[in-house]
Amino acid sequence: MPLHPSPIRPRLATTALLAAAALITAAATPLTAGAAPAPRTLAAPDIPVASVKAHLTQLQSIATANGGNRAHGRPGYKASLDYVKGKLDAAGFTTSVKQFTSGGRTGYNLVADWPGGDTSQVVMAGAHLDSVTAGPGINDNGSGSAAVLEAALAVSRTQFKPAKHLRFAWWGAEELGMVGSRNYVNSLSVTDRSRIAGYLNFDMVGSPNPGYFVYDDDPALEKVFKDYYAGLGVPTEIETEGDGRSDHAPFKSAGIPVGGLFSGADYRKTSAQAQKWGGTAGKPFDACYHSACDTAANIDTTALDRNSDAIAYALWGLAG
Repeated sequence: MPLHPSPIRPRLATTALLAAAALITAAATPLTAGAAPAPRTLAAPDIPVASVKAHLTQLQSIATANGGNRAHGRPGYKASLDYVKGKLDAAGFTTSVKQFTSGGRTGYNLVADWPGGDTSQVVMAGAHLDSVTAGPGINDNGSGSAAVLEAALAVSRTQFKPAKHLRFAWWGAEELGMVGSRNYVNSLSVTDRSRIAGYLNFDMVGSPNPGYFVYDDDPALEKVFKDYYAGLGVPTEIETEGDGRSDHAPFKSAGIPVGGLFSGADYRKTSAQAQKWGGTAGKPFDACYHSACDTAANIDTTALDRNSDAIAYALWGLAG
């Protein structure tokens, strides 16, 4: 996540996904004599946190082998992209790499489409893959990148056949001001933008002193994540620390409904938050934010596990 917030834009309301925002349930409605069975919604799979952490181990190894970071224009970033792309290609996704230039260096976005579904209704999930130059960026944002990757691989493992089209993305140069995602959105025609029913963003989802924050940019998408956490009995708060500072911002600016999750950066956890969520009051959610210590050890497994499962819950519910 970049250091400096961009201006907060007016909230966009949408009804495009209201029907899809209900809780996922496999319970059938009781039948009366002669009545047809009620349709069942396929339950989202559990995302194995061990698999998510295995991706983080790989991203850490890539950073260690490439000057200690995975930053835009550096070899560690391209190696990270190649790792993610290889997993997706093997799983049957159609992948494409979009190139751009920022600061005199070449950057890359990776976009992966799951075959099938109504391409006039695209449900999209993404995360930035780049780190800052100061460190390996395992929470910021290996955590979001790995969680989205494992959710995509779960789509393949279960051979999910959604009614809507599923698309995943890993953005470059977010740390320079959402350069990669803005480049992608700007490259879309008006028609292509209108086909994106919703974009879900995951930037820092494993903070070591975690909070559970939900984007409030779109009511329907906000409800999806609030419902998920309500089912766990975990209270949430509205996300404000990263408002306008991550890759959802270009989508929102283009009129596309956005949502997402966040576990906190360098703001300090209050006593009230520590009472709700555990952890340490008065300490940052991530004391290693944008630092060399943002390593594979800088992750809270419980937060990573819950947020990874929440991604799958949203995708299965929204894409149908």
